[in-house]
Amino acid sequence: MNKTTLRGYALIPLILAFFAGVVYLVFLFFINGSSWSSNKANAHIYTSGRISSAGTIYDSAGKTLAKSVDGERVFNDSRSVRKATLHIVGDPAGVISTGAHNVFKSKLSGYSFISGIYPLLRHGGGNDIVLAVNADACVKGLEALGGHNGAVGVLNYKTGALMCCVSSPTYDIKNPPSDINDSNKYEGIYLNRLFSGVYTPGSIFKIVTAISALENIPDIESKSFTCPGEMEMNGGKLVCMKSHGKISFDEALGKSCNCAFAKIAMQLGAEKLNATAKSLGFNTPLKADGVKLAISSFDVSGTNNLNLSWAGIGQYTTLVNPCHMLMIAGAIANGGQGVSPYIAEKITNGWGVTVYKSISKNSAISIDPAVAVKLKSLLRSNVKNQYGESRFPGLSMCGKTGTAEIDGKSPHSWFVGFSLREDLPLAVIVIAENAGSGSGVAMSAANAVLQSLAK
Repeated sequence: MNKTTLRGYALIPLILAFFAGVVYLVFLFFINGSSWSSNKANAHIYTSGRISSAGTIYDSAGKTLAKSVDGERVFNDSRSVRKATLHIVGDPAGVISTGAHNVFKSKLSGYSFISGIYPLLRHGGGNDIVLAVNADACVKGLEALGGHNGAVGVLNYKTGALMCCVSSPTYDIKNPPSDINDSNKYEGIYLNRLFSGVYTPGSIFKIVTAISALENIPDIESKSFTCPGEMEMNGGKLVCMKSHGKISFDEALGKSCNCAFAKIAMQLGAEKLNATAKSLGFNTPLKADGVKLAISSFDVSGTNNLNLSWAGIGQYTTLVNPCHMLMIAGAIANGGQGVSPYIAEKITNGWGVTVYKSISKNSAISIDPAVAVKLKSLLRSNVKNQYGESRFPGLSMCGKTGTAEIDGKSPHSWFVGFSLREDLPLAVIVIAENAGSGSGVAMSAANAVLQSLAK
């Protein structure tokens, strides 16, 4: 074999290594190109670490929420809209991590594997995003919170569209307070409480206990309970709002009887309550269109009857994420099958071509259809026989209030529910921090935001 042939053979490993390197580089570019292009060092997109050139963000009704004008991000003209949609739209610097400016930053740049950010350079803007939220509903939700911190969410339980996403406290992105990072009144202002908050649920958790009872106690619907107003056990006391006397399961949920649900929790036991909570997504990472939700926690393993009873009525160490509870309500309304919330309705490129359109996806939350039907009837009874149809005119509403006791402070006001109208398949969640009874601020806010979407 001559020297030329030997040299040729010697080059083969080098050539193979070269092509392997090229393939690996293309692979890395395919996997990471999107994040590389949206790095804050990219001067075509960012100025001083803030998005400056990107696509337009619209609400579901076509209202412009944010756009780029002459290399600067400009927000909606209405101060009310800017404040109400702050946490779902986000800020150009990405401080609000769950906002569209951060979650969809690579999409806003218009990046694609084939053309890079050429559409941005040619058209002066990247991809346009239509969000699922309705800005007017967000304004109504923020107003209805009445200055209380908290969250309001509305989910289309058939499609998964997140039609309202409000978090308070908030601020005007156009005129942020000078002391926003120093004053205690703005604590947690960058946090989207709907996605990232966790709270003691109070009596809205009785929905979970009721689901477990319907799954595990065959005659629960025909059972009656005697409420003495308080129960002593394990050296402590569980107190009800009043002495209800003898009541049915239906009445126990409607009147939110602590004593009845304490007895139900003890009959179920820790193992069955834990199993139901797990099946409903507690202690499990959940997402809304890629955004990680704060994990709801429930665990009564090894607890005594007193703590088990408190847990069964939504106190003890139980913590709930509002969007998670909204998904549970949606699953009940949807015949037992939950859907995953989505934030982006569709995305179009600089040429007006739709490059992404949302689709309905089932969530991990699943309830036996027969149980969902029974619970839907119970929650409908709550509105008709306890709260009154006049609180939700024309909505065919189902729901449950919650008044979560907080040590040393006024209780949190909760409402979770859904409309049965065929043309309005919407579930709603409201948490108003330290606002008192769930039949007050939370219920009124739930009605207000649904009425705005029913027009």
